[in-house]
Amino acid sequence: MGTLWFNGKIYTMEHEKDSTEAVYTEKGKIVAIGEKESLERNYSIIERRIDLKNAVMFPGFTDSHLHMIGLGETMLRLDLSAFKDADAMKSALAEKASMLKEGQWLIGEGWNENNFADRKIFHKAELDEIAPKNPILLTRICRHAALANSIALDEAGIHKDTPDPSGGIIVRDTNGEETGYLLDQAADLVKAVQPPVSDKELKKALDSAVYHMVEKGLTGGHTEDLNYYGGFHRTFQAFQDVINDKQWKFRANLLVHHEVLDDFRQLGYEYGPVNDFLSFGAVKIFADGALGGRTALLRHPYNDSPDTSGVAIHSKEHLKELVKKARDINMPAAIHTIGDLALEYAVEALEAHPVPKGKKDRIIHAQITPPDLIDRLKALDVVLDLQPRFVLSDFPWVQERLGSARLSYSFAWKTLLERGVECAGSSDAPIEPVDPLEGIQAAITRKNQNETHSGYLPEQKLSPYEAVSLYTTGSAKSIGKEKEMGKIAPGYAADFTILDQDIFNICADDIIKTNVKGTVIDDEFQYNNLNKNK
Repeated sequence: MGTLWFNGKIYTMEHEKDSTEAVYTEKGKIVAIGEKESLERNYSIIERRIDLKNAVMFPGFTDSHLHMIGLGETMLRLDLSAFKDADAMKSALAEKASMLKEGQWLIGEGWNENNFADRKIFHKAELDEIAPKNPILLTRICRHAALANSIALDEAGIHKDTPDPSGGIIVRDTNGEETGYLLDQAADLVKAVQPPVSDKELKKALDSAVYHMVEKGLTGGHTEDLNYYGGFHRTFQAFQDVINDKQWKFRANLLVHHEVLDDFRQLGYEYGPVNDFLSFGAVKIFADGALGGRTALLRHPYNDSPDTSGVAIHSKEHLKELVKKARDINMPAAIHTIGDLALEYAVEALEAHPVPKGKKDRIIHAQITPPDLIDRLKALDVVLDLQPRFVLSDFPWVQERLGSARLSYSFAWKTLLERGVECAGSSDAPIEPVDPLEGIQAAITRKNQNETHSGYLPEQKLSPYEAVSLYTTGSAKSIGKEKEMGKIAPGYAADFTILDQDIFNICADDIIKTNVKGTVIDDEFQYNNLNKNK
């Protein structure tokens, strides 16, 4: 007894343009593909018949790197990402502050000074005026910088004489006074004194994130959350409570931050599946920060700030030690690298301690990839988790940061694929919108909707097939599931993303106008819009 899927365009992603007329599934797996009449003859006991009504079906789209609870938090908190003007952001903060009781924290997410004409970064004194009786913590869009007011700084014990923490910078004025602008690990000093979220809030954030993701056509996500929200056990429990047969079916691969690795092991867990929907992935390690706050670690100083080359979260030798710690328990590593020097450090660490046989290491972001490092990446068993939407968010200001010479080998998705480096597609949500169609369109066009140029670094544009592959076969490869997920083929998971348009054969600018008609996980609809008109 199984399900027959028919009457639509069904792309298998086995090869470019490969499609099939119908699919037969049983117990969460694809049993056979082919002509509808042939499948009906060979599988006479068909319990369900799903008429796709001329919709277009793909293997389930998977986001290869994001922060699911962080996404849910952004949906529930004050979202600052849409503000294009510093005064408008200030007004929103003041309005929020007026709703709070004395001493209650004002938490905001996603501000980006590069969206402001004056590139304004708020000073703690301005935040003090907005909320004189409330601690404020505002996380930048990149999540590698934050703003805090005086009350929050005092609670964290940050003052003029506080030294910069390892891997972080407390930005100071010419008199040595802290300004409230905190980079990378310095922001963690304030986060550590925030009131912890309740179990109820944690589950609500995760539930909101999963709902939003399946609504956008995602059947899975590789997420990094376990080092936050009160520690490993509490955070993992939230995933177990929300993602299961009863509440949600969703394929969540959980990266294990190196700081909770001991807790992970002491509780008896190991790399690989926990059940049909939850699995533990690679050990997450941060090598550097981000370009927006100039904390990405570069080989040469920033073009627009020659006094800095960024921040190394760990020394080269310590990074190698952390990779070895992963190897000691037979686990791959997933290293956040944005700058080219951070990438060099990561490559050296992976070369020094090769990944266990049958597993894949991961480089998350890999925004600046010099030719010499591409050669070395190709020789490793590694997958690069790319974020196509970063091109839309980072240009044109990123040209000021890097300069033309370095820019020529940055955001170089096409070059990486042509050189044979395996890549997967992701959003890094909540830093970018989690919608995979936005990522796919960005990979193809490399420009915003209202822009008329040929795209930022147009020679790096991907074909529609290459772009979709990032979110299907690419994401499957990154967790060693390329023989189980990412294709519509016998033996693969019955996970499907169903759209109302054929994104392989429409104008690329119209891809984000496409509607999700269904999201199927384990042979069951988690989102079903097939019976509604466009």
